[in-house]
Amino acid sequence: MIEHSHLKIIQALHANGTLTEAANALCLSQPALSHQISYLEKKLGIALWEREGRNLRLTQAGLLLLETANQVLPVIAQTEKMLEAYREGKQGILRIGVECYPCFEWLTGMIGQYMRQMPGIDVDIVQKFQFSGLEGLLNHHIDVLITPDLVRKDSIEYEILAEYQLVLLAAPGHPLADLQQITPELLSKETLLTFPVPLERLDILTHFLTPAHLEPEKLKPIESLEIMLQMTALNRGVCVLPEWLADIKNKDLNLKKVQIGDLGLFQKLYLAMREADNAVSYIREFIEVGRKTAESSSVQLIEKV
Repeated sequence: MIEHSHLKIIQALHANGTLTEAANALCLSQPALSHQISYLEKKLGIALWEREGRNLRLTQAGLLLLETANQVLPVIAQTEKMLEAYREGKQGILRIGVECYPCFEWLTGMIGQYMRQMPGIDVDIVQKFQFSGLEGLLNHHIDVLITPDLVRKDSIEYEILAEYQLVLLAAPGHPLADLQQITPELLSKETLLTFPVPLERLDILTHFLTPAHLEPEKLKPIESLEIMLQMTALNRGVCVLPEWLADIKNKDLNLKKVQIGDLGLFQKLYLAMREADNAVSYIREFIEVGRKTAESSSVQLIEKV
């Protein structure tokens, strides 16, 4: 009863807000789009949208159909891409979700090697999700997810790609720069430069400052890693990065690395995938190339969860 074109119509209505703009987005005339909507509503026996002045508002039924469209259309698009890859003689397509800034930097360092070893695999990289990365994996919008967070879910399996240490970076001459290690009390007096992610995903908070019932004097989100490092070099604050990433990016800035806490602060990098895909050969190869790349970068590797 519900067709592919119907799902695209409901998405266009929601995204564009007016009938004219939705028709333009779908390359249809306004009368043709109105006719299709009316036909669908008559077929379903329920209204999907209503007017609010010039704008359109989806009804509860329309929102339900929109939710279905958001789940189904990416799966159809992926199937079309897979079929196109098969038609071109390729083995398949790997859609990689990236859920953190260091994850993307890690992927940048290994993806070229993977594509050289697997020339028959197309690669898509997704950084911004309509849903969370894990939901994208469960809904088949992506095939694997690179993430620092292990969230147990039925039908989802995790592989540990690497374990690395987080370090504090400070400019030469900064009061913290020459310390052997940083304490929560000292860090709480500083401006902490971070990536713009939810606070509960900042390990320096959840595993270091929050347990000590402390917080930074100021938290300043920075979108760009390069700008974050430049601001650190100019004494505008301090930042925390994986040590391997700090070593790569710090070659010309001469920032000082400081251990976090008595024992250091360590994190794991995971690959999440659907259990059914565990044996897919090009996913297994992606994991192996990732681990070898991390090993060559002096990142400590550990075995599968």
